[in-house]
Amino acid sequence: MRAVVQRVSRARVDVGSATVGAIEAGLCVLLSVGPNDDEAVAQRFAGRIATLRIFSDADGRMNLDLATSGGAVLVVSQFTLHAETSRGHRPSFVRAATPERAAELYEGFVAALRQLGHHVETGTFGAHMAVDLVNDGPVTLVLTSAEPDWPADAG
Repeated sequence: MRAVVQRVSRARVDVGSATVGAIEAGLCVLLSVGPNDDEAVAQRFAGRIATLRIFSDADGRMNLDLATSGGAVLVVSQFTLHAETSRGHRPSFVRAATPERAAELYEGFVAALRQLGHHVETGTFGAHMAVDLVNDGPVTLVLTSAEPDWPADAG
């Protein structure tokens, strides 16, 4: 799995003219599933993201995790995070999981966050979505789980 995790003061995702998910302060997670990911990876990755200490404490230091900060999570599927761009000008997505498998593990990731007690909103898997957010900080992390190193210079 790959994720772009952003600390936000608010975020929402629209499909067409309808807002399908929205949060105030918390995390916006753009999530991509790889072909070798499984349910255990989804569970671990959810726990890892939920316990990131990237929220400010009373002294303004990044010391609090999602639960302690009282934040929510907006999870948006984004298979393009698995794009291969090292050759040519058109991205290849052969390194992403099949849509069926990705949907299953995306839902597993969301369920794992909810089992941890977090309020989770989502986009619509496979839909054309418009994501609107205010990155707080800005704080943006790129995470991978259970896959080989992700070369920073790919592309």
